[in-house]
Amino acid sequence: MWAGVEPSAQVHPPCSRGCDDRAVTDLASSASGPSSESTPEQTRSHSRTGMDPDSIRRGIVDHLRYSIGRPAATLRPEHYYRALALAVRDRMQDNRVASTRTSLELGHKVVCYFSAEFLMGPQLGVNLLDLGIEAAAATALAELGQDLDEVLACEEEPGLGNGGLGRLAACYLDSLATLERPAIGYGIRYEYGIFDQEIRDGWQVEKTDNWLVAGNPWEIAKPDVSYRVGWRGYSEHYRDAGDVDRVRWVPGRVLRGVAYDTPVQGYDVRTCNVLTLWSAHAVDSFALAAFNTGDYYKAVEDEVNSETVTKVLYPNDEPEAGKRLRLLQQYFFVSCSLQHILHILDDLAGTSVRALPERFAVQLNDTHPSIAVAELMRLLVDERRLDWDEAWAITVATFGYTNHTLLPEALETWPLAMFDESLPRHLEIIYEINRRFLDEVRAAFPGDEARLRRMSLIGEEGGKTVRMAHLATVGSHAINGVAALHTELLEHSVLADFYQLWPERFGNKTNGVTPRRFLARANPGLRELLDATIGPGWLTDLDRLRELEPFADDPTFQRQWREVKRGNKARLARYVHEHTGIELNPDWLFDIQVKRIHEYKRQHLNVLHIVTLYHRLKQDPDATIAPRAFVFGGKAAPGYFLAKRIIKLINAVGERVNNDPDVNRFLRVAFVPNFNVQNAELIYPAADLSEQISTAGKEASGTGNMKFMMNGALTIGTLDGANVEIRDEAGPENFFLFGRTADEVEQIKRDGYRPADYVDGNPELAAVLGLIGDGTFTHGDTEVLRPVVDNLYRDDPFLVLADYAAYLEAQERVSAAWADSAGWTRMSIYNSARSGKFSSDRAIAEYCDDIWDVGPVPVPK
Repeated sequence: MWAGVEPSAQVHPPCSRGCDDRAVTDLASSASGPSSESTPEQTRSHSRTGMDPDSIRRGIVDHLRYSIGRPAATLRPEHYYRALALAVRDRMQDNRVASTRTSLELGHKVVCYFSAEFLMGPQLGVNLLDLGIEAAAATALAELGQDLDEVLACEEEPGLGNGGLGRLAACYLDSLATLERPAIGYGIRYEYGIFDQEIRDGWQVEKTDNWLVAGNPWEIAKPDVSYRVGWRGYSEHYRDAGDVDRVRWVPGRVLRGVAYDTPVQGYDVRTCNVLTLWSAHAVDSFALAAFNTGDYYKAVEDEVNSETVTKVLYPNDEPEAGKRLRLLQQYFFVSCSLQHILHILDDLAGTSVRALPERFAVQLNDTHPSIAVAELMRLLVDERRLDWDEAWAITVATFGYTNHTLLPEALETWPLAMFDESLPRHLEIIYEINRRFLDEVRAAFPGDEARLRRMSLIGEEGGKTVRMAHLATVGSHAINGVAALHTELLEHSVLADFYQLWPERFGNKTNGVTPRRFLARANPGLRELLDATIGPGWLTDLDRLRELEPFADDPTFQRQWREVKRGNKARLARYVHEHTGIELNPDWLFDIQVKRIHEYKRQHLNVLHIVTLYHRLKQDPDATIAPRAFVFGGKAAPGYFLAKRIIKLINAVGERVNNDPDVNRFLRVAFVPNFNVQNAELIYPAADLSEQISTAGKEASGTGNMKFMMNGALTIGTLDGANVEIRDEAGPENFFLFGRTADEVEQIKRDGYRPADYVDGNPELAAVLGLIGDGTFTHGDTEVLRPVVDNLYRDDPFLVLADYAAYLEAQERVSAAWADSAGWTRMSIYNSARSGKFSSDRAIAEYCDDIWDVGPVPVPK
């Protein structure tokens, strides 16, 4: 609020689709000057702010001439994309200036959302939707000989996130703006995304995601908004003029963080918030003395080294150098953000730093920004010279912490020696926080030394570490999980000791997703049907989808519902064929699992079902089954050996199934490469069945499960994460449940889980594993998939084999339900109608009311 890749290889003719070059040239000459039309200039809307087709057309042409700078004869759709994006940004900026002014003048509290990821997705389509100018933009482009869909396809997806965590942050920014709550998102301007995924011979191949190569029309560089960030060095202790002990950090290296602002528009409101991302630069970008002595490399060395800090999303943190860079990334963006907040407080709002909790609520999205607790204490105690107790009270009142994981290995820790070398002053502060905190624990639980070890901010197991989840928990006044089950497990396992000390700080905020992008934008056919059936108000009040329930058995409405779904499936089938060569029949059941590839998400359990069906069809050539298209998508971390083998397994099984005439009459398997927001908008609306089959007790929430449900998919799943609440909302009869509960999972492990016993007791499972291991799907190679089979036989940490039989039984229920077209359609309608709870608007309203105390601030129109 305060504060692309190479063009498509497809060759487009200059100014394609019949554009009149002379019209562009003539319009460019007059767009900003006196009008040559009969309407007086003063009665026309401004080309920067007008919402009508004529104003947007003039805005596009202005930018083609003055921002893009291309002769009319050389214009291609990507130039029109950039010009339209800039024209749309102009209109958002007008709203943003008004939003900033309103919030500052009225002195309202602002949400600051700290996240290492913001998976924003393509912006043009959703911004047109939010501003209500989709039709006007299409008309404006048509008058220039362009097609809106072709122009939208030119947008490169920002490489600012990896998965659910970053997409959740983006959904929350959307809802904050739509609910008219003042907010700033803070993160890192990664020059390269995590990677683009290609599939070669069934294997994942990582390619550089150079998403900024063609620029980003949505961001506005703010070189005057920059802050210094220290690194390494040492602490100096001294006494100030008042004879008070003070500490001064003397960094060994200093970076400069520069702000890049992206406006975030609310739907059908004037509120426009901002995402501020920080890019690292050298303090002095050019060493003239070194240059003059002929050391040309030295002259730019500092700049090159500094810019690597924000070069790539999540560097490989297996080597020590990667861990150090990851820590630097996190501290860098947190320090810039906190300095910016204090600047707003001091210099723009003219308010004392002591009012920080009354003016700003800072939410830590998982542990990545948790170093903010120590950094704010440093800024308050060392630089603002507050006494410790007052600074600590301000810090705790300012921060909230959202935990996103129950996996112990995902709770960030840093080796103590590395942390000390990198952030020596912050380690001193953490030691002092820990000393005072453990005194509080001793007072509450006297004599419990084991509890002290478990709760300490410094871990002792396997070498000393700094426990970042503990730091975030101790330094926040509110800690929340992201689904009812997740929060319960958090309070009784991962953070149980902290919950026993401060039960009042803990609460649940079930995740949500924005219906603007994942229903209205992704599923225009369903949007049109909903508008015609219950009116357009559902888009900002998703509970209104309940009004669909009386239509669930209406034959006419059911037919319309199926037509929308089939159209979405045909659209996805075209995309799959274009990108993989695999043909899918839109009349088949589309069984879809798209998410990060990880053992606990159990994509390999899904594959075991496919191989089981393959085995049955090969054993009995006369057998018939309900035809299914199995669609997968997701990325494996580059260093995750077994996850990459699971991708190979999916593709190897798919290759055999798709090319076997005995089987491909009933089964097809496709892996959609490079799963991202852009192709997700095609995938979610096309699903008949949503696979949410993680081991119970391992998934914090999930958000893909919510996007599928909104679009009318039925779920097959375990009682894990938000599946529990999805089943409650949809009704057990509209959900295919299977598998052990979280308590049963833990009991099996305590009793000594022996996966081989499940193989010995199930001949079909043994045969399925044998087919994978004997080279049936790998052209006789018995080694390539052996790690997957051996892992299941010997270890199976996520109970794939224990849940196999129950999963197959649930899939039989799926097939039986699919055979009843009217019954399946009714269940699909109920799932969508009862998805209102999973809107990010609901989630954000709860955060604002229960944690942040941030109310709506309408911006006058």
